[in-house]
Amino acid sequence: MIAGASPAFWLWFHVAVIAILLIDFFWMQHDDTGHAWKPAAAWTAALVLLTLGFAFFLYFDRGQKPALEFISGYAIELSLSVDNLFVFLLLFQSFGLDAASQRKALGWGVAGAIVMRGLFIVVGVALIQRFEFVQYIFGVFLLIAAIRMLTQKEKHTKPKIVTWMLSKGGSRGSVLLLAIIAIELTDLVFALDSVPAVIAVSKSTFIIYTSNICAILGLRSLYFVLAGMLDKLHLLRYGLGLILAFVGIKMLIEHWYEIPIGISLAIILGTVAVFTIASLLTTPKLLRADHLAGK
Repeated sequence: MIAGASPAFWLWFHVAVIAILLIDFFWMQHDDTGHAWKPAAAWTAALVLLTLGFAFFLYFDRGQKPALEFISGYAIELSLSVDNLFVFLLLFQSFGLDAASQRKALGWGVAGAIVMRGLFIVVGVALIQRFEFVQYIFGVFLLIAAIRMLTQKEKHTKPKIVTWMLSKGGSRGSVLLLAIIAIELTDLVFALDSVPAVIAVSKSTFIIYTSNICAILGLRSLYFVLAGMLDKLHLLRYGLGLILAFVGIKMLIEHWYEIPIGISLAIILGTVAVFTIASLLTTPKLLRADHLAGK
């Protein structure tokens, strides 16, 4: 067994990951008709169904608790990924990338994120298993991240390095490369929040890794599904902040009281649902101002 699974499982799991990445990369690669969201929505739905199928496999193979931990980890990672998509959208607008370049940047970004996330998970789980106090450090870190997300105002300024490169007449290829690097660095920072959050619901490297990878695989297609809706999900970041606060508290009190995984999953999914619905039922001030101005 390696990190909770047989070598054969890890082999076939990563073969499936590579196959999904290839399908994902070529699925919308040449669609510049403005309807890229349709195949993206279909592919996102297919990936969700595959993930649920894997959860059922875990249920029958390992029991209810590992299956619920997997779904909880997947829900946390996927929910926090939506906040990451806001940053990607801003980056693409700043770099002036067209749809084709955005697809390329996201494709390479997702591949790099899988490698980095794997390293983060292995290191994080190893630290907690060897040094129990690290769990409390992660818990405090998540509470700080939650406060930051709940109180920080969104900034829509263009990165200085982008302004400099474009002013120097940077080529399309150099700008694309810079965008890919920016995505990788963004995901690196994002992993500092998301990996400890998933560790809060499971200590199994197997569960944490597979749930993270399954969520990341759908990030590229999810971006094209939500690209036109991200501005409308203006309240979701507050829900995500509450989720981070919840899992941070869960880590801090686990020594004295372990919140059942079923309750954790219900709180996570319920919070995302409430703030998503609230966002869609209200109009952001910026969009309202643009509408009144006739834009």
